[in-house]
Amino acid sequence: MNTLLTPGSLAGIRALVTGSSRGIGADTAAMLAGAGARVAINYRNKEARALKVVAAIEADGGEAVALGCDLTDPDSVARMFATISKQWGGLDLLVLNASGGMESGMGEDYAMKLNRDAQLNVLDAALPLMPSGSRVVFVTSHQAHFVGSAETVPEYLPVALSKRAGEDALRSRIGELDAKGIGFVVVSGDMIEGTITATLLERANPGAIKSRREEAGRLYTVNEFAAEVAQAAVDPIPDDHTRYVGDVSGFATAK
Repeated sequence: MNTLLTPGSLAGIRALVTGSSRGIGADTAAMLAGAGARVAINYRNKEARALKVVAAIEADGGEAVALGCDLTDPDSVARMFATISKQWGGLDLLVLNASGGMESGMGEDYAMKLNRDAQLNVLDAALPLMPSGSRVVFVTSHQAHFVGSAETVPEYLPVALSKRAGEDALRSRIGELDAKGIGFVVVSGDMIEGTITATLLERANPGAIKSRREEAGRLYTVNEFAAEVAQAAVDPIPDDHTRYVGDVSGFATAK
């Protein structure tokens, strides 16, 4: 598995990766665990899949636990952090990876509930457990980060707008986080090959992924992007709190 982290470099770190039963979240969690972190695998309703991620981490000598939680349900979020507090006594790394909005049957406001409101609620629930020196990482896409200043695939626009709203809301808390000694970084990536979002987007707009691949020259794989997310947990935080992964030449100047 592609990773820039060295074994043991995260020993003693307690990490929660939201939406980590598959894809980028699962690979990120595995990399963090491989570097010595204890990792909580968050899932909404696919327990068996989350347990497979835990089993793979444990088979490689790591430590992980699966925590079911609907991030759009404040009571469910409270229960998840109560479990983390009881089992670990605190949290050193929060990776806000979970996102959505292109799924069918979830309601018109689901994207905003998950990509903005839930992100803030999860942060608020985590903060009492996070000591000085902790870090929060928010995972987003270039299409969301630059929405409004660059063209976005129409089918992805509601998700992009909600993701940007979530990013803006989290950025508004940077001063508070700084005062607590907690770092914050946004990891913004181009379209990622093999993600569920890419699959849904391609289904809604055939040719969208190929078009972006040709424009950018290449697209990152799930594993390659996950390595960047994991590295964002330890690298110095950029002055603008943003780590760009993949080509940005087709987008406007960073906000």
